[in-house]
Amino acid sequence: MNLPDLSLQILYGRLGWAIVIATVVCALWRRAAPMSRVTLGFVIALSLAAVALPGDLSPAWSLGLAFQYPSGLLVGCCLLRLGERWQGIRRSQVMPQALAGVLAVSGTLLYLDAVGFLARGFYYAGFGAGLAPAMAVLGAAGCVLAIVRGHARGPAASLLGALVLFSLLRLPTGNLWDALLDPLLWGWAVATLLFGAVRRSGRRATDRIAAVEPESTTSSTPAPSLQPAAAEHFSSLKEQVSGK
Repeated sequence: MNLPDLSLQILYGRLGWAIVIATVVCALWRRAAPMSRVTLGFVIALSLAAVALPGDLSPAWSLGLAFQYPSGLLVGCCLLRLGERWQGIRRSQVMPQALAGVLAVSGTLLYLDAVGFLARGFYYAGFGAGLAPAMAVLGAAGCVLAIVRGHARGPAASLLGALVLFSLLRLPTGNLWDALLDPLLWGWAVATLLFGAVRRSGRRATDRIAAVEPESTTSSTPAPSLQPAAAEHFSSLKEQVSGK
């Protein structure tokens, strides 16, 4: 088991939580879509100043007690989202459905294993001296391939950064799974899947309504061939009466 240096952990924890806090503030701010770069920079600077406060005055202290350290992937995704805000991109591509599904399933298995429902040792395998580094290398190679081919470059770059951070410095905890997943990132992934499912169901309902409306309009329209005939018959009788 190769654990990271404590001073690096403290520095990483403060910087990581500052990035997460800034991202959450931007997400909760109702005017975040047209947020200017000056305002975004102010939010980031304020977050950095807040986590730099000593002791329990820092929000990083409370967040560390609740969640320990943010995963490298969570920090990378938050950095990517802040970059989208900086560029004025409203529709985020940080958490695609495929990545959200993998994180949701993996997180569920790891948490069930950690609390003893599965007891397969999945989480503790992340401390392994051989398997964990090998998986990190394979994952990094896959990320590089995805970036080169142009497939989900943003999420792939975030994942690559988390794997490099783990491989070189063993951050945040020396466990591979802690570098790739944490409760906040798992919640983000589950929320993405739920919102996607709701959006798809709403789209299907809208399509069904749009398909039914033309049929109902066509069926409720009276036969046009009967009305002209009646009109012509009435007009011919009127002409005959007036001619007499």
